[in-house]
Amino acid sequence: MTYVVTDNCIKCKYTDCVEVCPVDCFHEGPNFLVIDPEECIDCTLCEPECPANAIFAEDEVPENMEHFTALNEELTKEWPVITEMKPAPDDAEKWDGVPDKLQYLER
Repeated sequence: MTYVVTDNCIKCKYTDCVEVCPVDCFHEGPNFLVIDPEECIDCTLCEPECPANAIFAEDEVPENMEHFTALNEELTKEWPVITEMKPAPDDAEKWDGVPDKLQYLER
């Protein structure tokens, strides 16, 4: 099993989760993070660290967000690994909780 980053990370992109990951399985895009399912060891450390509550265990991803599982896998092949916490975008709080943010995903 793996963990999956979902919709609410888009434009929030808090990196608290990256700081606790023991295997560096997070990849960073312009305004979103993803988890490499091949590298994730299901340690559960990232989920409670996410201020946006955007990370779910693969079998607990909400039904309306199941497509994020494939999206995480796809984008890990394109984006670089991130290993250190970075400041959140200035407007992250404004975007936290906004529904249906997939349209704002920058590749």
